[in-house]
Amino acid sequence: MKLDPPLTRGKLLRRYKRFLADVETSSGEIITIHCPNTGSMKNCWQENTPCWYSDSGNPKRKYRHTLEITTTPEGALAGVNTGRANHLVEEAINTGVVNELQGYSQLRREVKYGDENSRIDLLLSGEHGDCYVEVKNVTLAEGARGMFPDAVSARGSKHLRELRTLALSGTRAVLFYCVQHSAIETVEAAAEIDPAYAAALEEAVAAGVEVIAYRATLGPGEIALATPIPFLVLGR
Repeated sequence: MKLDPPLTRGKLLRRYKRFLADVETSSGEIITIHCPNTGSMKNCWQENTPCWYSDSGNPKRKYRHTLEITTTPEGALAGVNTGRANHLVEEAINTGVVNELQGYSQLRREVKYGDENSRIDLLLSGEHGDCYVEVKNVTLAEGARGMFPDAVSARGSKHLRELRTLALSGTRAVLFYCVQHSAIETVEAAAEIDPAYAAALEEAVAAGVEVIAYRATLGPGEIALATPIPFLVLGR
């Protein structure tokens, strides 16, 4: 995903009230910007470290700037704009980066499905049937281990139940971990944070749900999925 204009570098001073962050610009001005991340952002930012933000160019927007990339305590980069994840996965599918999801002639977004009033992020269709793809953004890391979720996620467990039902019916169902973290080498469920999600994920995989994980390259001019990485069931 080419970023035009490129992201602007600043210094992240603090994150607060969940959706706000204070950033010091290169000129020394302190601005309040939107933080588009509903999670805890655990381990993926630190005060007084470099960050990168976008500018909507809309002066009528209350917070015209958006936090995009942070620096972790270990010095890695994390893409914290969860709104980009679906677009990154869609682009990677369309450009042939994701080998596992090729051969479909149609892609639709946010299609209603399931017994629990859900919307699938991406629905791929072709002559051999449909493929339901649920996308999750991963930024929580302990060393090289990536984990999801970074906070208890009842919504995440619901999506796993919906995917499990699809898989049991014979429909292809995929959980796609979009890893926006430069240091993550593997992905697994964050069982200590959300044991219910970890259990639901294990049940989904046992029912035939596929799990795919790709890591993004992160930079001020481009963010793009590039590298497949292993998914570990219960850390194995």
